[in-house]
Amino acid sequence: MVFDLDDTLFDHSGAAAHGLGAWLATFHGPATPELTAAWFELQNRHFAAWRDGLVSMAEQRRRRIDGLFALLGRPAPDPAGLDALWAEYAAAYRTGWRRFDDAEAALALVAAAGLRTGILTNGPDELQNDKIATIGLIGRVGPVVTAESLGCAKPDPRAYAGLCAALGLDPASVLYVGDDHELDVVAARAAGLRAVHLDRRGTGPAGERDRIASLHELAAHLEQS
Repeated sequence: MVFDLDDTLFDHSGAAAHGLGAWLATFHGPATPELTAAWFELQNRHFAAWRDGLVSMAEQRRRRIDGLFALLGRPAPDPAGLDALWAEYAAAYRTGWRRFDDAEAALALVAAAGLRTGILTNGPDELQNDKIATIGLIGRVGPVVTAESLGCAKPDPRAYAGLCAALGLDPASVLYVGDDHELDVVAARAAGLRAVHLDRRGTGPAGERDRIASLHELAAHLEQS
């Protein structure tokens, strides 16, 4: 039983919105719904560039801050200034780190079923493991397989192969649960895993056969394992 981390066990979107609001308040003003939506669009665009190997982690972070400043009508700082601003945002983001309320129930359910656990996450090793420790899941889920440690990221088939190798399991015996339909469901199935879409916001494809709105609904899928 393998989980994605961000927006599956860990409330990344909530923490990011909280962090943006707290950070913007120190030099600009309130984070309007429009600015918050733009921040997430910048995240998705530039993180995808890192995921695809086009830019470094530091550069994608700089581009996100640069893009936000352009929207605010502020001059773009130099790279050192962008890095300093990112550090301020990251500190505010960290104050919002929480796990979802249903994460505990899901892990208890998996443990009761006698299933092994793991995490496959698109992110840097240190950051993702820090999140896991902060939200109280260290030692409760593992192995933790990151894009950085693998040298490739979802949806690259090698990421799922690396996960299965870390677990010592055949892909067909692994059930993967995540919030991103393309990365955590479509690509996982293409790599031979079984997958369940965690669609917390109800915005996923209507035709998805294995969809849950909460991790509380995971039990029926474990029975099929």
